[in-house]
Amino acid sequence: MTQELALKFIRHNPALLVSSLEKEAGIPRQTITRALNENRAIPEKHLELLFSILTKYGYSPTLYQNARVISVVNHKGGVGKTTTTASLGEALAKKGFKILLIDLDPQGNLSQILGVDMPEVQVADSLIDNVEFPVVKIDDNLDLSPSDIDLANVEMRFHELTGGEFRLKNRIAHLLSKYDYIVIDCPPSLNKLTLSAMAASTSCIIPLLPEMSAVKGLNSIWGKIMEVRKDLNAALQIDGVVFTMVKKNTVHDGIKNYVKEEVKNIKIFDAEIKHLIDFQKSQIAQNSISKFSHDSEAAKCYWEFCDEYISYLQIVK
Repeated sequence: MTQELALKFIRHNPALLVSSLEKEAGIPRQTITRALNENRAIPEKHLELLFSILTKYGYSPTLYQNARVISVVNHKGGVGKTTTTASLGEALAKKGFKILLIDLDPQGNLSQILGVDMPEVQVADSLIDNVEFPVVKIDDNLDLSPSDIDLANVEMRFHELTGGEFRLKNRIAHLLSKYDYIVIDCPPSLNKLTLSAMAASTSCIIPLLPEMSAVKGLNSIWGKIMEVRKDLNAALQIDGVVFTMVKKNTVHDGIKNYVKEEVKNIKIFDAEIKHLIDFQKSQIAQNSISKFSHDSEAAKCYWEFCDEYISYLQIVK
């Protein structure tokens, strides 16, 4: 067991207390903490002791061998897909996970808020012309595959591209072993680009505005996911629904309760993304919420969602 694999397992399992692991393994206190936070090397003899303990908790060298690919999906615009993609990706990266964000929306908003306005090479180039899939370093543990309006050409040409819906899956196949999570920002449509994202994904997250017009569209999303499972990706999962732009009023409270009662077999995350002015300010500044105001209540919303999401994935596995 390498140190990298051991730390990856521990990061993916936040319910495991580091101090308890050190005590069970009989290794010095702070050994794992310093490795996680300061990139200190764990002595080989301590890794051997740690191996037997982590195996007891389900460790396998192949468990997290490839990235979990997540499509952030909703065919309604303005529900927070791009903000959720960027903020979840940044929160995961801050926890030490290696993250790739893919901008699959021709509007290119994800690329813009991460500081890539006019990419020299973008996702469309790889999907159409078979050039290497673009990856731009944004921050520690955080990379981006950027896009702009040129991506709209891919949508128009899907019918003439061999294996159109599977091109994204094929282009990112070599990247799966390099990342822990790959998060795809989908366009506000259930079009061919969104289908190709779901064909390439392990699972979907659905940001949902607690308003009836958005809730009524859930059946369209379920239907499209069922089509993808039938024809493109039988293993596609739904990780859950996260409420976004939530206001503290009886209307939003009532709609949230309605969704929780009607949607029985899909996870509704307890963490909610509140309707806060900092989200609008960060969009105007073309910045992610964590870069715009790291200590704000808005940033805290996504930290809480990130924590709940990681914990939930352990139940799924």
